[in-house]
Amino acid sequence: MRSIDGSLRRIELLSIELERADAILIGAGSGLSSAAGLTYSGERFDAYFTDFRDRYGIHDMYSGGFYPYRSLEEYWAWWSRHIFVNRYMDTPKPVYRRLLELVEEKDYFVLTTNVDHCFQKAGFDKRRLFYTQGDYGLWQCSKACHDKTYDNEAAVRKMVESQEGMRIPSSLIPYCPVCGKPMAMNLRVDDTFVEDAGWHEAATRYARFLNERNNARVLFLELGVGGNTPSIIKFPFWSMARRWPDSVYACVNQGEAYAPDDIAAKSICIDGDICAVLAELSSSREARHTSLNHS
Repeated sequence: MRSIDGSLRRIELLSIELERADAILIGAGSGLSSAAGLTYSGERFDAYFTDFRDRYGIHDMYSGGFYPYRSLEEYWAWWSRHIFVNRYMDTPKPVYRRLLELVEEKDYFVLTTNVDHCFQKAGFDKRRLFYTQGDYGLWQCSKACHDKTYDNEAAVRKMVESQEGMRIPSSLIPYCPVCGKPMAMNLRVDDTFVEDAGWHEAATRYARFLNERNNARVLFLELGVGGNTPSIIKFPFWSMARRWPDSVYACVNQGEAYAPDDIAAKSICIDGDICAVLAELSSSREARHTSLNHS
C-alpha cells in the first residue's frame, strides 16, 4: 500500500480500512495532541507563561516542568497553570472529537502515552482507554509511599485562581495524607510512578482486547507517535502486524510516517497534518456513504 503515490489516495485506502476492520487499535502519541492545538511552545506558551519566561528564561512547557523552582509555592504556581491549560481547558481544534466520530461505531481500544486526558474529554469510552504514562489530573505521593492517586481538579483550579507573583498560598500546597511528604504529578518520569488500581484495570482490559482479537481483521492506527518511547506503541504495533495475518498497520504523522520493509505491503503511511488527514477521512466516509445511498 505504501507504493501508491498521493496522500489523498492513501487517505482513501485508510478510510476503506477503517470500515473493513473488525477492530481498531489506536496508538496515540504527543503528535495527536499537538495537531489538536495543545502545543507546548510559541504563542500558546507565551499566552500563559510570560512571567516564568521573563524571570527564568523558560521557553516551553516541557522544560518548565523540570525547572528547579525556589519553593513549593512557586513549583505549584507553575504546575497548577500547566495542568489547567493542558488538562482542563478544551483543545483549540476538534481533532479528538473527529477521531471519535470515525471509530465510535467500531470495536476500538486506545493505547496512549499522552497524559492530557483528551480522549475521555472528547467522549471516548473510558473502559476502552489505557493511559500508560499517567494523567495530569492525578496526584500521587512524591515518595510513592502507597499506590493510590488523587483527583486534583478542584485544588488546581483554586491554585490558579489564588496565585500571585508566581506563587500559590502556602496553605494550598498538597501533602501526602499517609506520610506527609509533598505530593507530585502522577507522571512516569522515574521509578516513583504510581500504577494505581485504575492503571492496572486498564492494562488488563488492553491485554484482553488483544487476546480476543488476534485472529480478527485489526487495524493498528498509529497517530502522532514519535521515536521517544517506541517500545510502548510503535514497536509492538509493528510486531503484531507481522504476526497477525489479517491485520493492517497505518501510521499518520507529519515528518515521521514510515513502516519497516517487511510489513510495507500491509501498511498505509501518511505524512501529513493529523487534523487535516482526519478531516479528509471524514469527508471520504461521508462521500462514500452518500454514493451508496444513491445507488
